[in-house]
Amino acid sequence: MARLMIVDDDARVREIIRKYAVYEGYQVDEAENGAQAVELCRRDRYDAITLDVMMPEMDGFEALRQMRAFCSAPVILLSARCEELDRIHGFALGADDYVAKPFSPRELMMRIAAIRKRAERMPVTAPPEIFTLKGLIVDFTARKVSIDGARAELSPKEYDLLFYLVHNRNTALTRERLVGEVWGRDFAGDPRTLDTHVKLLRKSLGPYAHCIVTLRGVGYRFEA
Repeated sequence: MARLMIVDDDARVREIIRKYAVYEGYQVDEAENGAQAVELCRRDRYDAITLDVMMPEMDGFEALRQMRAFCSAPVILLSARCEELDRIHGFALGADDYVAKPFSPRELMMRIAAIRKRAERMPVTAPPEIFTLKGLIVDFTARKVSIDGARAELSPKEYDLLFYLVHNRNTALTRERLVGEVWGRDFAGDPRTLDTHVKLLRKSLGPYAHCIVTLRGVGYRFEA
């Protein structure tokens, strides 16, 4: 039986999600703040986690930051705040999806199913090789990126996106193709997710951000 952890300081929200999750066959654990969530995550393994952002004691961002040190379970952030900076911060910390409150419980369950399916897929891969562009080194086999001699700290999804762009370098890639190959054909998340991750990736690449070219009305291209 798949296990879901629901983290929210609002008992009514936890009850609603639990009701739908149990109906879908999940075994459910609950936490009312980030500190409890981190402790539960240390003790048990979860197939997915819904994590409220605004909570007392420890908010969702800090909880996610601590969880990602030892937990790779898919995480959906829930928040009444959906400014771009909040979404970027959440994705940078390793969130898999970001859902605005109030939300549809049925849609939330569909999103959970979708990110679980993506997590079970084989990761985006490329032939065993090392791509070099001046001071930018992308090691496909070791899954490492170096910029001018320093190791670049990328989130898992930033790695997947960069590796796919580099592997298909100098090729115009449509938004649909990128989302389908990197997030999965069944992705039902925010359509701005791709743009948000491109923005994060460009920031991580620093002096090589210009290599990711925006093709208006089409998608993106990695120029080498």
